[in-house]
Amino acid sequence: MTLCAALIACGSGGGGASAANTAGPSSSPAQANGLSVPSGFSIETIANVPGARELAFAPSGDLFVGTPSSNVYIVLAPEGQSARAQIFANMNDSPAAGVAFSSQNSSLYVGTQFGVYRIPYTSGDRTAQSQPVKVASVRTGSPPPGSDGDVHRTTSVAINGNTVYAAVGSSCNACTEIDPTRATIQQMALDGSGMTTKATHIRNAIALAINPQTNTLWAGDAGQDDLPTGHPYEFFDGVTLHAGIANYGWTACEENHVAYTAGANCSNTVVPLVEFLAYETAIGAAFYPSNQTGAYAFPAQYRGGAFVALHGSWHQPNGCNVAPRVAFVPMHGDTPATAVNWNDPTAQWSDFVGGFQRGCGAGTRIGRPTGVAVGPQGDLFVADDQTGAIYRIRPR
Repeated sequence: MTLCAALIACGSGGGGASAANTAGPSSSPAQANGLSVPSGFSIETIANVPGARELAFAPSGDLFVGTPSSNVYIVLAPEGQSARAQIFANMNDSPAAGVAFSSQNSSLYVGTQFGVYRIPYTSGDRTAQSQPVKVASVRTGSPPPGSDGDVHRTTSVAINGNTVYAAVGSSCNACTEIDPTRATIQQMALDGSGMTTKATHIRNAIALAINPQTNTLWAGDAGQDDLPTGHPYEFFDGVTLHAGIANYGWTACEENHVAYTAGANCSNTVVPLVEFLAYETAIGAAFYPSNQTGAYAFPAQYRGGAFVALHGSWHQPNGCNVAPRVAFVPMHGDTPATAVNWNDPTAQWSDFVGGFQRGCGAGTRIGRPTGVAVGPQGDLFVADDQTGAIYRIRPR
């Protein structure tokens, strides 16, 4: 895919210390400094939210933003010419990184380190009008004795109809968990009742997305370290395509039934549908609706496909830190346009946003993408937790 350079600048941001704050200064869209998007598209910075993570749209067209702090932000009028960011709610638990909106009960759901919370929402709310209500608890137990200390604290959330999904990262790089919620994806009713495990042995499924064409939950996972260089490939898979509890094999099995623990039986573990290079670290994802309308709707070749934000890594498999990017995966429903090539984990996707890393070292990075969301008018929004930028991408 041909890429054309665009310029980026950090937008000014709002927000203060409490959810009662009024909106911060408006930010005029700023063309960007060094990022690249395909020919025919533009990329702008429209707001700034400290440590911006997952994204979710409100029915009003305002944009919710999770963060590594206890604050959830809202970006007002993100598709307009004067977006403003402010704190929407304080969760009294951090990180409040996961956000998802339910149209069934008009509520924002927030995933924090220890819970899933519900905040009632009326169209046009600029701050939460009531205290967040905890509907489910996660990480209710301790890491296992002798844990290697690689504790993942984020909880991502996604909603399909009356079901809330919560992805809870592991308490280690490689261990046997004793807390039944860790290294899993949980599912529950909108009120938090009936929480059960949908996926297990999945190390850190930060990126959650619902395919609006099929209602399938997809998840992108960050694989474990200290395996043979370049492995395991990191994946994006349709979790609810699998009956019962989907077993992704961590720590013993990955990829195409490959055993990384001597004597492991990998015959019943999931073989993911989309693979990325090792260490890419999927943080956010969004499917582009196949029937998207609006002033900024993308061309036909992007309809139904998935955009996945890959955060990059400290790993240096070829002497360079793994670079951040936003990848595009063409899809036909829940079937990737290109099947997995186990000899080439770059075969199924292409760069959609590049230029986040200007050299080999992590010190050359100008940003790291996290959350992804499609706006009501069809433009694509990407968060960046290194700079706090909220990027807006639309056809020229």
